[in-house]
Amino acid sequence: MGKLYIVPTPIGNFEDITLRALRVLQESDLILCEDTRQTIKLLNKYQINRPLKAFHQHNEHYLSKEIAEYLKEDVTYSLVSDAGTPGISDPAYLLINSCLQNNVKIECLPGASALIPAIIESGFPSDSFIFDGFLPHKKGKLTKIKSIADEQRTIVVYESPHRLIKSLEMMKDIFEPDRKISVSRELTKIYAETIRGTVNEVLNYFKSKPVLGEFVIVIDGKK
Repeated sequence: MGKLYIVPTPIGNFEDITLRALRVLQESDLILCEDTRQTIKLLNKYQINRPLKAFHQHNEHYLSKEIAEYLKEDVTYSLVSDAGTPGISDPAYLLINSCLQNNVKIECLPGASALIPAIIESGFPSDSFIFDGFLPHKKGKLTKIKSIADEQRTIVVYESPHRLIKSLEMMKDIFEPDRKISVSRELTKIYAETIRGTVNEVLNYFKSKPVLGEFVIVIDGKK
C-alpha cells in the first residue's frame, strides 16, 4: 500500500520550508500540485527533480478517486499547494477522504501557513479563535460578515486584493465603531506589513494606496 504526504510549502520566503519537507519531496514518486509552474520554482531552487501532476479545484473531483487507486500500490505521492498547507483554503479534502476510504496512509507534515503568523502579529487573543476561510465573493458576503459580528472569539478570514476594500466597507457598516482588526499582507515577503486599528482606520489606510498581495484579516472578538 502506498502513502500520501501533505507537504506545506512557503507562503512567500522559500527559506520557510523544513528539511523534512525537502526530503519527502525528493523521495516522492509523484508530486501533485496546484500549478506546476509555481511548484517548479521551489523544486528548482532546491534541485529536486521529480514528476509533477496538476491537482487543483477544477479537476480534484474526478482525479481524487483515480489517485487513491494508484496509491494502493507501493508508491509515495506528495500533495502541495501553491503556498501554505494543502487543505487550508486549498484542494486536499476530497483526495484525503478518497485515500482514507481506500485504506491509503496519510501523513501531514507541519509547516507554513499564513493563518498562524497573522493571528500572532495581530496582538489579539489566540487561545481561542475561529477560521472562516475566504469570504464569499459576492452573494453571501454580507450575510457572512453579519454572522461573525457578535462572535466573542478572535476571527480570521482570507481576502483577495480586489475585494479587500469592499469587505472592509461592509465591516465598517456592521461592526461597532471601536471594533479592532488587523490586516496582514504579503507575509514573509519583502513588502510584508500588518496594519492594526479600528475598521475605519484600516480601511482609510488601504484606500490611500494600491491594494496588492494576499490578505489575512484578523478581527478582535466582540467585547
